Amino acid sequence: MKRIIFLLIVITVISPTFSQNTDLIKSVFFGGGSAYIDEVQAGEIREFIQSVPNLDNYQISISSHTDNIGGAEYNQWLSEKRSDAVTYELGQNQIPPERIGRIDNGQHNPHFDNRTLNGRMANRRVDIILTPLFL
Repeated sequence: MKRIIFLLIVITVISPTFSQNTDLIKSVFFGGGSAYIDEVQAGEIREFIQSVPNLDNYQISISSHTDNIGGAEYNQWLSEKRSDAVTYELGQNQIPPERIGRIDNGQHNPHFDNRTLNGRMANRRVDIILTPLFL
């Protein structure tokens, strides 16, 4: 019984700490073959960045993806162009490029099923990932 009470106390005390240390993610979606960010998406990026208190307490990274339409080489290039576009928008929000880690996945490592239209559309994105730094 003491063990169960101890576990409940640990879960109660530690759980809020873990929930505050999760990554914050904003996905920016693109049309097929496009690396264009429109004004609405640029505004959403700006709102996301401005909504984070103490941004200096986060590691910033981006992870770009494409669907599997087209060749692997083309999709790698497109993935890089999408990362460039998001990096530019982050720069417009006072985040220097050297502060941004980046992974250009191209068509590799899809999170969604490329066999469906919805899956392909969901894979055409760049994720902005803010990871809390443990100070």
